Amino acid sequence: MSRTILAGLMLAVGLAAGCAGSATAQDPAKLNDLEIAHAAYVAGDIDIRNAHLALALSDDPKVREFAELMIRDHEAVNQAALDLLEKLKAEPQDNAFSQALMKGARDNWAKMAQLSSAEFDKSYAANELAYHQTVNKVVGEAFIPNVENGELKTLLGSALDTFKAHETHAKQIVDEIGS
Repeated sequence: MSRTILAGLMLAVGLAAGCAGSATAQDPAKLNDLEIAHAAYVAGDIDIRNAHLALALSDDPKVREFAELMIRDHEAVNQAALDLLEKLKAEPQDNAFSQALMKGARDNWAKMAQLSSAEFDKSYAANELAYHQTVNKVVGEAFIPNVENGELKTLLGSALDTFKAHETHAKQIVDEIGS
């Protein structure tokens, strides 16, 4: 992919991210249900964007297969979250935690876009492993125990099972291609 197309992709990603400021992240255990819904959606969207970057920059079949899995699974979870919010006639609430997630993602995308193919593959795999470890911890230890809506709690629990499988898969890729 040419650097011009890549620069356009990065600009589109940045614009789609919106105007998230450099707010200090709030404690995820103190978010309300609508803030949790927003943060969970943003985390999934970040992983979808990570995967699209991988598809644009990687030639490694293992990395590309994993990226396609991330897009499929995270889009499905995010759609389920949107469907639940629509059913509940609720709007997710932006918050400092979501904004910090997005700022970190934008910084990471800019760094990763500069890597060569092999360097990118190693960095992407290591990032996916660390990202899923972190997200799984937040979802399992902060979001699920503190969410009040039973349907959101069930959705997050189901998503966590999927994300734990992603973590295992990411670990396998890290082990296979080196870190």
